[in-house]
Amino acid sequence: MATSLRGIRVLDLTNVLAGPFACHQLAHMGADVIKVESRQGGDLARQLGADPELNRRHMGVSFLAQNPGKRSITVDLKKPAGKEVLRRLVRSADVLVENFRPGVMQRLGLGYDALLAENPRLIYCAISGFGQDGPLRDLPAYDQIIQGMSGTMRITGAPESAPLRVGYPMADTIGGMTAAFAIAAALADRQRTGGTFIDVAMLEAVMATMGWVVSNHLIAGQAPQPMGNDNFTASPSGTFRTADGLLNIAANKQEQFEALCRVVERPELPADPRFAERQGRLRHRAELKALLEEALSARSTDAWWPLLNQAGVPAGPVYGVPEALAHPQVAGRGMVGRFADVPGVGRDIHVVRTGFKIDGQAPRVDTPPPMLGQHSGEILASLGYSAEEIAQLQQDEAV
Repeated sequence: MATSLRGIRVLDLTNVLAGPFACHQLAHMGADVIKVESRQGGDLARQLGADPELNRRHMGVSFLAQNPGKRSITVDLKKPAGKEVLRRLVRSADVLVENFRPGVMQRLGLGYDALLAENPRLIYCAISGFGQDGPLRDLPAYDQIIQGMSGTMRITGAPESAPLRVGYPMADTIGGMTAAFAIAAALADRQRTGGTFIDVAMLEAVMATMGWVVSNHLIAGQAPQPMGNDNFTASPSGTFRTADGLLNIAANKQEQFEALCRVVERPELPADPRFAERQGRLRHRAELKALLEEALSARSTDAWWPLLNQAGVPAGPVYGVPEALAHPQVAGRGMVGRFADVPGVGRDIHVVRTGFKIDGQAPRVDTPPPMLGQHSGEILASLGYSAEEIAQLQQDEAV
């Protein structure tokens, strides 16, 4: 089990996806992640997902996916006693992550400067749609909004179908991954003597991943365009029809193109003036695709892609999520974790872990996603609260 962040305590004050995903990564690296949730329902993701009964129990599928390995405490941050609980937590913590709108924590008296007085070495990470300054800082931002405003939707789909939303909350996920990277970098800074404030803007995080598209505009003056399943840097590179479905081919190099033509028994194509060179293949992309699909129609996808790979041409089928998860390449590498008879769920659950291995092992956590407030008592006791004080906090609805 990966323990690079063992001994690091992270306070997760976040909701839904970007923040929980960031802390999900940190938990898998061994951090002690305490999820600080509101008393009224906790993380909104507890009520989201494809299983209505789990949503009713506040153990929604969306919550289960991002919160294994964490402990949950409920705190009312609007009450003085609740604020004191957070201050005590901050004294014991290394990192705090929140994704409220900018200014909310300051209005509660719990902003970065106030919490730095409790812990001078605190790493404070604020995730928001647009960042902590700028004309849009106060606006709410959901994944859909960021996908639209970043330019992502304008280049997703074919010319006749764009703009289209990417089929999963990629802006939230990229924002969370960016936050986890920034937090890990701050933790690794041996020269750090004080606190660190990390400002993650989902809009900028997404645009930072669009380097090739953005640079084509900034440097080459080329306006990004939707190209469907075609690769804008190479041809033939994209999705092609076979006898029974679709096949992805990425013949990005000259030798790969020539090998592709040999495998599909069209050896004359590399000598055709339209296709002999890279730029010509880009200009005549549609004609080349039509000729290749005519040849590919002779066999099935499952017949073609092993042949192409054996010839050194990158190729693969177009799977659905169930097929991808069931494939031995994924199923055999520990990507999916199982938790048995999860409290609050009443059955086993399977969730994805991280996308890497360390020394041959896939990072994992040992405990399932927590029920709302499941660990409140033990966390409060560890902070020095007596049984009588805990009872009073509960009676006052501060926790």
